Amino acid sequence: MEKTDRKKQLIWQLPFLLFLVIGTIWIVKQHRDMPYHQDEGMVFGTVYHITYQNDKSLKEEIEAELKKVDMALSPFNKESTITHVNNNDDVKAGDDKMFREVFELAQSISRATNGAFDITVAPLVNAWGFGFRNGIEPDAKQVDSLRALIGYEKVSMGSDGKVKKADPRIMLDCSAIAKGYGCDAVGRLLRYHDVENYIVEIGGEVVSRGKNSQGNPWRVGVIKPTDDTLAVNNEREAIINVTDMALATSGNYRNFYYKDGKKYAHTIDPKTGYPVQHNILSATVLAKNCATADAYATSFMVMGLDKAKEVLASHSELMAYLIYTDDKGQYAVWYSPSLEKKITH
Repeated sequence: MEKTDRKKQLIWQLPFLLFLVIGTIWIVKQHRDMPYHQDEGMVFGTVYHITYQNDKSLKEEIEAELKKVDMALSPFNKESTITHVNNNDDVKAGDDKMFREVFELAQSISRATNGAFDITVAPLVNAWGFGFRNGIEPDAKQVDSLRALIGYEKVSMGSDGKVKKADPRIMLDCSAIAKGYGCDAVGRLLRYHDVENYIVEIGGEVVSRGKNSQGNPWRVGVIKPTDDTLAVNNEREAIINVTDMALATSGNYRNFYYKDGKKYAHTIDPKTGYPVQHNILSATVLAKNCATADAYATSFMVMGLDKAKEVLASHSELMAYLIYTDDKGQYAVWYSPSLEKKITH
């Protein structure tokens, strides 16, 4: 009797199991047939490229999200939150969720890097960047004067959401973290729309998830650092698997200028007030989010090789690929041991 009942149960279950199998196959096929969209445009003064698998284009939503980031963090946008802060307007910057997130993360990374990363460095960047390129080299007196306005500990966000400054002349510059944060913001948007496979790239900073259209992991090339202000050299030093990770690269090999036969780097050391003179040519950092990777990549360019290694030793959540010149002036590479399985050449 029991065997008969079991047979009846199996007979009734078979149609359900068959329906389940057929349904699963149909869903998988539908997903495989779903197109990959490729969107591109301009944001933060650079180009973005976004590839994602979805049944329809999300470019309008993506650009709306990037506009929110611009409204929060762009110092070139006269109506942005950061511009209001720099102008000492009566604004509750903390009410801007994106600005607050970036400000708090920046302060946290500043503490972790002992000030190598510092969003108050704007006056020095302007002095050594735009002004110096016009032929006016900052002298020691000017640098010392500007250094009095530099220091992440000189700014904070009050409980009322307002940014407090030790000196009203202090200005914020989030350019070393904004592109990475923009990648994260788009990634969150895509996940909200249940997109499982995507890669977001803004000015070389990258965040990805899932697989590409060939069903393979997303990979990004690390460019061999050679003096290349025109950005025409694309020779790769290595290729890194970045699936379900974020990657950011900072380097002075495309951002430098010469004056009186001396080479000046784009990266400014917030503590000395002068362009860095370390031997790192490029720092590529992998992290769970791109804003973090972006900020640490800049930090390592400021710190130099040895101090960067020290920070990495105490932050197992980070991985780095560092290209530098050795004692003989030759290219050399150091990377986190945990990164080895992700590197192909």
